[in-house]
Amino acid sequence: MRLRCSHRRRAARSLRTTRQQQQETALAFPYFRAAVVSASAMFAILSASAPATTHAAVSTFPDKPIRIVVPFSPGGGTDLIARAMGVAMGQDLGQTVVVDNRPGGGTIIGTDNVAKSAPDGYTLVMATFAHAVNPSLQPKLPYVTDKAFAPVMLVGRSPNVLVVRADSPYKSVRDVIATAKARPGQVSFASQGPGTSAHLAGELFKSLAKVDLNHIPYKGAGPAITDLLGGQVDLMFATASAVGNLLESGKLRALGVTSAQRSASPDLSKVPTIAEAGVPGYVAESWYGLFVPAGTPAPVIARLNAAAHKAVSSEAFRKRADAEGLIVSPGTPEELARYVRGEEVRWSKVVKDARINLN
Repeated sequence: MRLRCSHRRRAARSLRTTRQQQQETALAFPYFRAAVVSASAMFAILSASAPATTHAAVSTFPDKPIRIVVPFSPGGGTDLIARAMGVAMGQDLGQTVVVDNRPGGGTIIGTDNVAKSAPDGYTLVMATFAHAVNPSLQPKLPYVTDKAFAPVMLVGRSPNVLVVRADSPYKSVRDVIATAKARPGQVSFASQGPGTSAHLAGELFKSLAKVDLNHIPYKGAGPAITDLLGGQVDLMFATASAVGNLLESGKLRALGVTSAQRSASPDLSKVPTIAEAGVPGYVAESWYGLFVPAGTPAPVIARLNAAAHKAVSSEAFRKRADAEGLIVSPGTPEELARYVRGEEVRWSKVVKDARINLN
């Protein structure tokens, strides 16, 4: 009897506890539900406001000055082309476009600055040949080139020129090839430094012509040209702007241009391409292209592309392009992306075959 009473009392207490928990849950649930609704509403508000903010920024673009980073010192070809672009683009955009020179590290310092900038269209980089080659030359880059940037437009392409001094015994590309095959490693070529477009132009020449040339790197085009004129080196792959005056004065002779077609420049129009002069398939061009940080809104990129198109069509820019031997090649962002990808693939093979490593 006592045992049955004890069981009844425990059952009653358990029932009261269960009912009390249910009542507390029922009382608390409205507050819990309100909290969930408030959080959901806040998330919806934030989600809705983000596109609105982005849209507002895009619709007013640009409303402040724009910066083009040049990863070279002032006064060089890239700097002069960027400044001409900046003036012409600024007129179309209605804002000042300033050039910010950030040299060093084989263009890495300036390029990294852009990679880490806000993706809002107010910072661009005037990229060059190095943009496509650095991933192969320097695997430990502080950015992943294919993921850190979005293309805007290819500004143009510029051939290098294979030059010799005026009294050189080499009268043609075929003369160079014949001598190099007869005396492997004894014909030397200068460049403005390891990993530069001139250096890789020479390595590609060696590969396609199947000859062994001795590469002599210098710290800049100036010292290399001085030694070429002095007879310390036999030949040089150089930019048209670097040797234009010396070709005009007759101190240097051009044996071939590295582009696929002959140059439109009056000084080089009669100079054959290296491909037609004896090395079929040879093309080694420098180039200039505008990029922005990855994540820049597509409408902003489209606006910059349109302004860049107008800029390269201006008379002032055309004069600068002619002076630099630049073949103006405007197009879409997608076309620039495909072009650079092709350059990366092609030059990575040259770098690998020549065993070039700048680390």
